[in-house]
Amino acid sequence: MLKETLHLKPKVNSLGFLLAYILFWQSNFVFADDSIWYKNSDPLKTEALMPPAIPDGYLESTACIASSYDKALTIADVAEAALCNNPQTREAYASARVQAAQVGIAKSAYLPSVNDNVSGNLNVAFPEQSSRNNPYSNLSNNIVASYLLYDFGNRDANLENAQQLLQAASATQSSIVQNVLLSAIQAYYQVQASIAALDAARESERASEESYKAAEARYKAGVSTPADKLQAQTLLAQNTLTRITAEGALKTAYGTLANVMGLVANQALKLAANNPIQPLQNLDQDINSLIDVARIRRPDLIASEAQLKAAQANIEANRSAAKPTVSVAVSNNLQDGSNLSLSNNSSFGVTVSIPIFSGYGPTYKIRAAEANAEVIAAQRDQLSLQISLDVWRAYQSLRTANESIRAAAVLVSSAEESSRVALGRYKAGVGNILDSINAQSALASALQQQIQANLNWNIARATLAQSIGELDNAMIHSLPESKP
Repeated sequence: MLKETLHLKPKVNSLGFLLAYILFWQSNFVFADDSIWYKNSDPLKTEALMPPAIPDGYLESTACIASSYDKALTIADVAEAALCNNPQTREAYASARVQAAQVGIAKSAYLPSVNDNVSGNLNVAFPEQSSRNNPYSNLSNNIVASYLLYDFGNRDANLENAQQLLQAASATQSSIVQNVLLSAIQAYYQVQASIAALDAARESERASEESYKAAEARYKAGVSTPADKLQAQTLLAQNTLTRITAEGALKTAYGTLANVMGLVANQALKLAANNPIQPLQNLDQDINSLIDVARIRRPDLIASEAQLKAAQANIEANRSAAKPTVSVAVSNNLQDGSNLSLSNNSSFGVTVSIPIFSGYGPTYKIRAAEANAEVIAAQRDQLSLQISLDVWRAYQSLRTANESIRAAAVLVSSAEESSRVALGRYKAGVGNILDSINAQSALASALQQQIQANLNWNIARATLAQSIGELDNAMIHSLPESKP
């Protein structure tokens, strides 16, 4: 059928025939690089090598179904929303897909390549040259199939490089997921701390207003001086300013939380009711074992190790690229000449390509690859040191915060009793306004210290988990819904 089609040579429009010939091939054959395949097919199964959009262990199977933010959100709800909606997680997944495609490119070097070259020309005869020109066309079709038999390991090294970079991309994705989780936890507990700070500010404002009213009543009764009233009024104004500042800080914290969750900053959010923090009773862990676990579990260190292996494979790829290659090729050439002749020739051959001199380019490519591997090795070692410092700092911060919670609870209890007694003595006329003001200021300070201690404890616990590489969905659900 093909031969007959080629021999039906039009006498008038050979370019139209060439176009019809190309359309014939396009409509009767499916090419491996066709756009439909590009969009819908994965013949080398590279997608199977990729991690899921959110790595296992971070989300429930139905977590990314459209959520309603009208309900009161728990820390788990916030974490799931951040993983589902935050652009950083989508970017990390897309980067992994890019590297998976690079693995496919490396695998394609093991397959043969087939090319079809079609050419044609139309001879136009002018009247004065009609005896020397044929007004018909020439058409040729040349199909070449080639396969690389041996390349001294260049393909193997390129594939190893691509596979290691894919592993690095997957580990980087896990690292970004943990960073997003940590940011969500920090933002969540910052909102909780801001809510607690606003409640404390309102309570301080209420107490100072009560002191002011008591001072004003005593002044009107003629049993206190104007200084008492002014001092009480000054404290009330200061506490009012503190309350206004706390309201602004809470709005800012809500906006930050919405942003981390992948929502617009003005998204209305509400957090669930909370329970008081219970300090950890047994926090004496072996810091050496924690650092050892971190060096095994930390995804950024895993990514760095994979990048080093990829760099080492790249050295081998550059070395083998400077060596000979052996290829085999099969071709078929079909020509339909202007003199109505038809020729069909086939050939088979083996090609050995031996690079002799390339201006020292391969030498310096190898040197560059070796130096790049040294750079990545140094970065890996620096990251390993940084991880030990991260674990040490997070562990010490958690220990400090754990003790601070106990101390802050005692401080608040004492300050509350002192403030109550001082105000009662002043109302009874046996105390002075300075004692009451000082006691209220001490209570306000104690409440802020307790709020900060709880915030530090929550963040330190999550930071320690992240520094070890264990910040996942199970750890999120173990966090308390805490509020002082």
